[in-house]
Amino acid sequence: MLTVLQVEHTKPGSKPVRLYDGRGLYLEISPTGGRRWRFRYFFARRERRMSLGPYPEVSLKEAREKREELRKQVAAGTDPGEIRQLTKLALVYNSGNTFEALAREWHQMYSGAWNSEYQATVMRRLEADAFPWIGSQPINNLKPLNVLAVLRRIQKRGALETAHRMLQYVSKIMRHAVATGRADRDITADLRGALPPVKETHHAALVEPKAVGALMRAIDGYQGYFLTRCALRLSALLFVRQGELRKAEWSEIDFENCEWRIPAERMKMKTRHIVPLSRQAMEIFRELHAKTGRLQHVFPGLVNRKRPMSENAVNSALRRMGYVKGEMTAHGFRSMASTLLNEQGWNSDAIERQLAHAERDSVRAAYNHAEHLAERRKMMQAWADYLDKLAGESVQVSTQPMYMSEGV
Repeated sequence: MLTVLQVEHTKPGSKPVRLYDGRGLYLEISPTGGRRWRFRYFFARRERRMSLGPYPEVSLKEAREKREELRKQVAAGTDPGEIRQLTKLALVYNSGNTFEALAREWHQMYSGAWNSEYQATVMRRLEADAFPWIGSQPINNLKPLNVLAVLRRIQKRGALETAHRMLQYVSKIMRHAVATGRADRDITADLRGALPPVKETHHAALVEPKAVGALMRAIDGYQGYFLTRCALRLSALLFVRQGELRKAEWSEIDFENCEWRIPAERMKMKTRHIVPLSRQAMEIFRELHAKTGRLQHVFPGLVNRKRPMSENAVNSALRRMGYVKGEMTAHGFRSMASTLLNEQGWNSDAIERQLAHAERDSVRAAYNHAEHLAERRKMMQAWADYLDKLAGESVQVSTQPMYMSEGV
């Protein structure tokens, strides 16, 4: 049996030193001098070990008392290590097993791979549509009907696609709970077919040349905010995604080579994208530079100049111009260009590359961001000239003041 003097005065060695007290209890001294009590026992014919705490926080007397308690558990046919693990899980259950706690934990663990907008969107939807109804419920007590009630509320307001997305979020949260031992199964499997399928829709767009010409004349005559009119015109000329346009930064615009190089982190496909700039697009960027060139963003926000323009700016402008939602949208400029360019016989690969669509297979995905660049330069200039022709005259960006509140 050990004595207190042995425990305190035995010096560490180059390897861990063990001082045995008997009946499975020993003190392990690390090479750095740390002292920790351990208990060695056999259960189901297998050797197992447990830590009983550090010395002197746990005295020799207390370590012996713990040893005897654990020996009694083994004698009764209970594994002390399993009891300790269950106790830890119980503490986890009591402190963070609600749906909201698991959802926030899941969001924190996996959202690092998402862009900032998607991160915010997911949490905003959970906070608005799920937490008020099921957030406080223990994850393992959640029933399929509880989740279905959440989905029905979303569906009832006409947001069927959002309801489907919410079902996906809940499923991922449940699977995270299962993987971490806090739920038995993913209950959303019982809700397959509970929601009607989302009908495939396409963004409203104008594709008749006469209607496109009228749209371009309407943009030229737009009497709203100067930056918004520029965004409208560039939406037609460049047909990039609206998030890419409104977050454009001056450091990305190459005036010498007439190119806009969008970094990979801002692209949907996470690949750097080159946008050749036509003569008309360059004129617009030069006019914009005189207004916002000293700022980071090409299209700064009206209130906060350090943030980009509102995501609804172009759609709101289209509504003010008289184009209803089912007729033309900001995203519709992409469909408009794709349809007409294909009808004109341009290389479909060049069009797809300019649209920055996902590649259909791994070989095509390996193409770099400059693929078909020479042809795309010709195509983008021809497209700009075509829009001018449809408008009936060369469209120039006016520098005359519009709203007195521009303040750029």
